[in-house]
Amino acid sequence: MTDRVDKPGAPHPSGHGARDTVVAVGSLTKRYGEVLAVDDLTFSLHPGTVTGFLGPNGAGKTTTLRMVLNLVTPTAGTATIGGHRYADLAEPLRWVGAILEASAAHKGRTGRNHLRIVCAAAGFPQSRADEVLEIVGLTPAAKRKFKGYSLGMRQRLGIAQALLGDPQVLILDEPANGLDPEGIAWLRGFLRDFAAHGRTVLVSSHLLTEVEQTVDQLVVISRGRCVYQGGLAGLRGRGTARVLVRCADPGRLADALAVEGIVEIDTLGDGRLMIAGAGPVRVGDLALAAGVAIYGLAEERIDLERIFLELTGAPR
Repeated sequence: MTDRVDKPGAPHPSGHGARDTVVAVGSLTKRYGEVLAVDDLTFSLHPGTVTGFLGPNGAGKTTTLRMVLNLVTPTAGTATIGGHRYADLAEPLRWVGAILEASAAHKGRTGRNHLRIVCAAAGFPQSRADEVLEIVGLTPAAKRKFKGYSLGMRQRLGIAQALLGDPQVLILDEPANGLDPEGIAWLRGFLRDFAAHGRTVLVSSHLLTEVEQTVDQLVVISRGRCVYQGGLAGLRGRGTARVLVRCADPGRLADALAVEGIVEIDTLGDGRLMIAGAGPVRVGDLALAAGVAIYGLAEERIDLERIFLELTGAPR
C-alpha cells in the first residue's frame, strides 16, 4: 500500500486495538422538522468486537450511520472515530470501510475494473483490487460486467470496496440483503475473522436472527431511542424461561404448583402445561411429591426474536 502522510494531530490506524474506544457516539440527535429521527443516542465500539445495530425499519439506524460518517449533520451530539470526526481523518478509507447500500457501479464495467478505478482515485495499488476480490470470493466473477451481478454479488463487491483501504473499522448497513444461505454463512465467518484480528465491526439489521450468531454486543433502537445495549446474555435475561409439561393429571399438578407459589401456568391446546417461574427440576420434584406421572418435560428456549420485538414494539 502507499505510504501514509497524516495531517498534524490526526490519528491513523496504528495496529490492532491501539485505542480502547474506536468509535464513540455521544448524545447523537437528529431532527427533521417535527420528526425526531435519532434521539440522544450514546454507545461506543471497541477493538476486536462485532456490534449488532438493531431496530425495525425506520428506527433511525441508517440516519445514525450517516451521521457517524458525516454524511448527515447531527442536530446535537457527537460521533468520532479514533477520537476525531470522520471528516477530519487524514486517511478515512484506511480507518473506515462502509457500505450503506448495495454497491453501485457502471453497468458496463467489470467488478475488477470498478475496484481498480476506486484504487486509482484513493491512491491504492491496483493489485489491491484482486486481493479484496479474493477475500470476498468474487475472483471467478472478476471479469463479469456489473450489470450481470446478482444482488448478493453486488453486496460482496461493496464489501470488497470497503476493504480496499485495509480499514480498522467496518460499518455495514443491512449487508445480508440479497445473500443466499451460503453467502450469509460466509458473511458471519468473515466478520468474526475481521474482528479476531483486533478490528471493529458495526453491522445494522432489522432482524435479530441475522446477527445472533455473529455479534458480541447489541445496540437496539426503536423510534430513534436506545432500548437495549449489551450482550446477548443480557437480552436473554429479559425473557422468562418456561417449562412445558405433559402429565397424567394437569389439574392436580397445577394445584400442587400453586401451593408452592408457582401460579404462572397456562394450559395449551394439546393439554400440556406451560409453567413460568420454576425450572424443570423443581417442577419434576413437585410432580413426584404430588403423585402425578410425567410423560414429558422440557424447558422452552428463550425466544430472543420475541424479546426483540417486544423491546422495539415492532409488529410480529
